[in-house]
Amino acid sequence: MPTTPPLPVDLSGICLERSQGLTRQLYQALRERILDGRLAGGSRLPAGRDLAALLAVSRNTVTRAFDQLYAEGYIEGRVGDGTYVVELGSARPLMQPPASGVAPTEALLRLQRNHLAPPVSGAPRAFRIGVPAFDLFPFETWARLTARFWRKPSPARLGYGDPAGEPALRELVAAYLRSSRGLNCDPSQVVITCGAQQGISLCAQLLVQPGDRVALENPGYRAAGHAFAVAGAELCGVAVDGEGLDTAALAQIQGCRLAYVTPSHQYPTGVTLSLARRLELLAWAERNEGWIVEDDYDGEYRYSGTPLTPLAALDRQGRVLYVGTFCKITFPALRLGYLVLPPGLAEAFARRRALDMRHSDIGSQMVMAEFIAAGHFQRHVRRMRQAARVRRDTLLQHWPEAIPGCGALPAVDAGLHLCVPVHGQTREAELVAAARAAGVEMNGLGDYWLDGQAPRGAPGGLVLGFAAVPEVEIIAALQRLRHAWGLPS
Repeated sequence: MPTTPPLPVDLSGICLERSQGLTRQLYQALRERILDGRLAGGSRLPAGRDLAALLAVSRNTVTRAFDQLYAEGYIEGRVGDGTYVVELGSARPLMQPPASGVAPTEALLRLQRNHLAPPVSGAPRAFRIGVPAFDLFPFETWARLTARFWRKPSPARLGYGDPAGEPALRELVAAYLRSSRGLNCDPSQVVITCGAQQGISLCAQLLVQPGDRVALENPGYRAAGHAFAVAGAELCGVAVDGEGLDTAALAQIQGCRLAYVTPSHQYPTGVTLSLARRLELLAWAERNEGWIVEDDYDGEYRYSGTPLTPLAALDRQGRVLYVGTFCKITFPALRLGYLVLPPGLAEAFARRRALDMRHSDIGSQMVMAEFIAAGHFQRHVRRMRQAARVRRDTLLQHWPEAIPGCGALPAVDAGLHLCVPVHGQTREAELVAAARAAGVEMNGLGDYWLDGQAPRGAPGGLVLGFAAVPEVEIIAALQRLRHAWGLPS
């Protein structure tokens, strides 16, 4: 009986699964052995016939695997002398990281130190934070506008777009803010972003140098703090009281020239920055030649009167950068937001954004522009405001009375969430844990402090979103809460 001659190299351990592509498996097995050094440079490979016999595959399988290795430069043929592994030398990549690891950059270290869990995904439940009533969004209208755009798009729309955003949408955003917020801005000041978070990140990237001090509300929106921390900022928490950010405390921070605030509806306490404090904050920025990043994330939701005039509308010195979003009126997956910038900053922000993603999706921008131009957006804002008001009222009406360790419900004049005061961090943790065990989402106020942990003696709170689900689900969730918290039904 004929025997297979011994191979010039050790190819033991190659095991091919018959249920998968044999050529691809063989190519990958040989490539891996070349890269990790088991097949050293200059090694002579067996003839195709011999390798096919060893592995019990066809010769064509071996030939095709060798052809791929030839094409990618891993092996070479020597006339009359067979096939050899190419000498990779120092170019050979490491298949495993060295024991000491690769020294990370300072930016990567900052990102690792300031890791933040992503927002909760999946279908909304009571009482999820930051989610509007997107069950009420007019998807049929949106689908019709989308189909119309893509049915025969202009060739001019199919190339690269303006990194600042589609001009038509920027014009409509500027017009909308002039009429709804009293913010007198020009379309050239508007930069379309991938949601509000990208707008905040751009501010961090362009306005902060490593070591700069940045003031943030504390408790506050931690994702904003992380964006500034990754840019190298030293974060300085500023207390929040019944009038919003404590501007007197801000003025005591030496060397601070940037403040991030949510003045219309402070996140997460829900208080509004008083007019006196607004004027003091603007004076601080002017005095220090500093910047204010104003996040108006849910400004459309005002339940008494019209939406508040933003800081940017009071700014006369070009010191306020205004962050807005469509996601709290439409649905978070849309990822469309905008910045309104002082005229001298708009071009630089557009250029920086182009480095990250060139521009936002053209289709979404143009459909949103048509959605606004045809009046659908304004009607939807009114519908969403009314729905949120009804859902707020349902929560307030059915909220359990006399919860041990809880204070009275606050007045809720704006926004998509409220914060119920709790006497102490221990009681807060007990209530949140019991609620989550019952399938009810809520956050403790302790989750919103800068370092992720409330300082000793800080007040507790329950932060609840009330707009995510219809009234019947709110009532059912409150019934589960009563049971979980041991309260009478």
